[in-house]
Order: sequence, then C-alpha cells, then structure tokens
Amino acid sequence: MEKSIGNNRCEATFFKKNRHTYNQSRCRAKVCSPAFQIDTWKKINMRRLPVYLLLDTSGSMNGEPIQALNNALSGMINSLRSDAQAAETLWISVITFDREVNEVVPLTPLETFQLPEIVCPESGPTFTGQALQVLCEKVNNEIRRGSPTQKGDWRPLLFIFTDGKPSDSLLYSETLPKIKSLNFGAIVACAAGHAADSKRLLELTPDVVSLDTADITSLKQFFEWVSETIEQGNKSMGTTDNVKLPPPPSEIHLVI
Repeated sequence: MEKSIGNNRCEATFFKKNRHTYNQSRCRAKVCSPAFQIDTWKKINMRRLPVYLLLDTSGSMNGEPIQALNNALSGMINSLRSDAQAAETLWISVITFDREVNEVVPLTPLETFQLPEIVCPESGPTFTGQALQVLCEKVNNEIRRGSPTQKGDWRPLLFIFTDGKPSDSLLYSETLPKIKSLNFGAIVACAAGHAADSKRLLELTPDVVSLDTADITSLKQFFEWVSETIEQGNKSMGTTDNVKLPPPPSEIHLVI
C-alpha cells in the first residue's frame, strides 16, 4: 500500500512539473487532428450569407408593437435554425433606430446568435437616415471580398421595418445612393400601420410591403415571410444575382 501511494505521489509531482508541456502537446494534437483542420477550413472558407435587420424602435412602437416585434423575431430565428443549410452559412446583424442608432447584435453566425430583448423609448423621432448611414459603415467593414486565397461572402440581404417616416429626411435622401451601391442581393422594406410612409421606402427599393397594423398577428406573418425569403435566398445563391421574393401571405400587401 505504501509503495502504491508513493507511486501515485510521484506521478502527481511529475504531471505538476510538466503540465505546461503536456497541455501544449494536447493543443498541438488537437490542432493537427484532421477533424479540427477541416472544421477550421470550413469556418475560414465558407461563403457567408450576411443578413441585416434594420428595425424601427421609435416611440410609436412602445407597448404592444414592441412586444409583438420581439415575439416575431424570436419565431423567425427559431424557424431559420431548423434549416440545416441556413445554420451553416447565415450570419445576422440587428440594428435598431429611434432617436439613436444601436447595433443590438453585431454580425453573428446563426449557430451562436442570441437575440436580446428589443426595447424602445416612450417617445421620440425616427432617424432612418442615420440608421442607413451606420448600415453603410457596417457593410463596408464586415463583408468579406473575394481574393485568390479566400471566397467572398454572398451578396447580403437587407430587411427594414418601420411604422413611421424618416425624421431626418435630408440625410435619408442623401444616404440612399450609398445603400444602393452596396450590391445587396435584396432590399425589402416593410411599412407597418397608417403612419408609415411607403413612398419614401419606394425611393430605396421597389420591394416594399405594408401591414395594416403592427400587432402580434401581422408581425408574426411578416417575419415568417422574411424567414422564407432568407431561406429561399440562401438556396438560390450562386444561381441568380437577385433573390426572388416568395408570394406574401394575405396580411402582407405589396406596395406598387
């Protein structure tokens, strides 16, 4: 028994003195393993599909609308996670705008995406132009361009939701050409409620839809349709330049 205890103590002392070398060896073994190398190669070379959500959180969204927005977004993320292809390639960014513009979630892979609760002030303006300006900076800095050693990202998708009109109208107009030059695969704008200005949204994109109200049912339908659009865009990447929008449900009206 004494000999056994002594041997164990010797082994423990040896490991303690050499644990740094031991851990380095384990790390090298992990890095050199084929599975680890393949996984790393996929992460570096996988062509991402970036999706940007630009969400109006101005004072008019306070109360039921902001609760409906949170519920609808959560349902959309759960739906996307059920698509194996989306789980591999999809990256999502969430930017909110009211009197301030906030990057609520930076561009993040779907597999690790965590949606925080979206909040809004009790009152205040809708700085859509400022939000588009921030979006330009993010897209220019975040989108991977193709190179001889790395594939570039797929063309990003942009979804804008608002229940009002731009309070910074001049900045909004000035930023439109910059947004159009960013080569989005699709820009879809949603005007929710009668106070939303669909005509200003049509200056940005021909793909504008409207909702009669920003209630739970309407927003759920809209973001389910957004999920279908993203999934369809994900499957069509490489075969077409622009994403073809799926037919919207009855609650969603196309603005022409």
